[in-house]
Amino acid sequence: MSDYQHEVEELERESATAARLFDVRRIIGGLFVVYGVIVTIAGLTASDADLKKAQDININLWTGAGMLALGLFFLIWLKLRPAVPPTAEELQAGTEEGPAAG
Repeated sequence: MSDYQHEVEELERESATAARLFDVRRIIGGLFVVYGVIVTIAGLTASDADLKKAQDININLWTGAGMLALGLFFLIWLKLRPAVPPTAEELQAGTEEGPAAG
C-alpha cells in the first residue's frame, strides 16, 4: 500500500473515534445519569418536612428515578446503535452533487 492509502485509513479511524466520542446521546445520557443519581439521593434522604411541603409525594425520588431511566435509555441506545461516520465514498459522492438548489 502507498503512503497515501495509509494516511487515508488513519484519518478514517480518527474520524470514527471522534464520531463515537462526541455523539450527543453519550453526553445527554451521561448528564441524565449523573443528575439522576444526585436527585435520587436527595429523594432518599428527604425529611418529613420536605415531604409535607410536597403533599407527602417524594418528588425528588420519582424525578431522580425518571432521570436515571432516561439516561440509561440513551446510553443503551448508543451501545445498540453506535454512530457510524460516512465512508470516503459517501463523502466524495456528497461533494460531487454539490449543494441543493433552493
